[in-house]
Amino acid sequence: MNSRQFPDGFLFGAATAAYQIEGAAFEDGRTASVWDAFARVPGAVVNGENGDVACDHYHRMPQDVALMKSLGLQTYRFSTSWSRVRPDGGAVNAKGVDFYSRLVDELLENDILPWLTLYHWDMPQAVEEQGGWTSRDTVDRFVEYALTMHDALGDRVKNWTTLNEPWCASFLSYTAGVHAPGRTDIGDGLLAAHHLLLAHGRTVQALRARDADLDLGITLNLTVADPADADDSADVDAARRIDGQFNRWFLDPIFEGDYPSDIVRDIREVDADAIVRWQAAVHDGDLDVISAPLDALGVNYYHGELLSGHAQQEGPAGTPHDTEGQQRQTASPFPADAGIHWVERGLPRTGMGWEVQPEGLTRLLQRVAADYAGGVPLYVTENGAAYDDVVTDGAVNDAERTAFLRDHVTATLDAIEAGVDVRGYFYWSLMDNYEWAWGYDKRFGIVRVDYDTQERTVKESGREYSRIIAARAV
Repeated sequence: MNSRQFPDGFLFGAATAAYQIEGAAFEDGRTASVWDAFARVPGAVVNGENGDVACDHYHRMPQDVALMKSLGLQTYRFSTSWSRVRPDGGAVNAKGVDFYSRLVDELLENDILPWLTLYHWDMPQAVEEQGGWTSRDTVDRFVEYALTMHDALGDRVKNWTTLNEPWCASFLSYTAGVHAPGRTDIGDGLLAAHHLLLAHGRTVQALRARDADLDLGITLNLTVADPADADDSADVDAARRIDGQFNRWFLDPIFEGDYPSDIVRDIREVDADAIVRWQAAVHDGDLDVISAPLDALGVNYYHGELLSGHAQQEGPAGTPHDTEGQQRQTASPFPADAGIHWVERGLPRTGMGWEVQPEGLTRLLQRVAADYAGGVPLYVTENGAAYDDVVTDGAVNDAERTAFLRDHVTATLDAIEAGVDVRGYFYWSLMDNYEWAWGYDKRFGIVRVDYDTQERTVKESGREYSRIIAARAV
């Protein structure tokens, strides 16, 4: 078989998030995050599960880093917990900071590049009770937290990501009510999105002022929104609205210094008061801050969308993440979605009900590079699949996930060979973990976790990834 090589310097890694793996939820000074509170709301999470123990990574971190080393990972994308570092949004917790300092040292000793994400959705519950991301004051608190992390790790960590998936942390969390804190208000989602982006921009400025050599970026979850019929105006408009509310609401202010006017108009027609609240929150100069220059853009991709403006039989999953906590969803994460229909197209589906569409990743990377990035390097910071794994004689032969991984790594290389500056790929996730509103019901890892014993088992997908990394080729 012919092999295709990745460029020199391309990074292969895996990703996790603090609340999903750490456990030790109330140890060593850590206090409740919004997810600790949300997980205890009846019906919010499948089986009422929480992240109190998760994968017990807090106590097993050295062994987990050794596992990363055995797989050949070159970089590890992890998040730090605001609730562990500055409990309740208050004073610095030395024990919490020390954990991440030890993690970074362990990674460096094993020749694994630390890739730090400051926010993967675990805001202190006390900060949420004072307004959360709907309050402008939260921006100041976040910058304080970010600078605390730089005080501790800035001498050893070069790659800093401000936010993970602000769409989820705003519209899915404050408008749809699917994720913590579970609010269901269009205006709250708009305010949260703006203040998240403002916190991003302010943090980039503050870190840049401290150290011009840092690589600073943000990670967005993005999709490919295609019309079912490119010659049908209703289908084209449906694709425009989903692209605008999912992709452009974040890409435009970050790279162009403005929000998409067509989506502002669409949302105004649905909820004029929400737009008035949002416009009052966007102060002079905010967009200049949000569009501060970046060194990297993280792209999270799981699947695309095929959309129509005509009623028809739809597939089981409309949007990335929309099946999470579906038993509780009381609102759409897309305020202007009236008359939009997701079209079934017969593609294979993951255990989440999401379509498997590798070519969408290639097209997405090409589109972002051409329309937005302007020379900013791209990284695939999340891409993965949940399946119902079967353990046979202590092994997990997850053929579907193995194929998913291989096909999407190949799709990334397709984009590179088409001229896109993509410099890394992080599989989601390193290990099975707490999958937010799905609790422990869905497994994304290339490493299986037995939640009763905490035993780790490398799946066949993990072995395949290890082979790809070693060969630097597909």
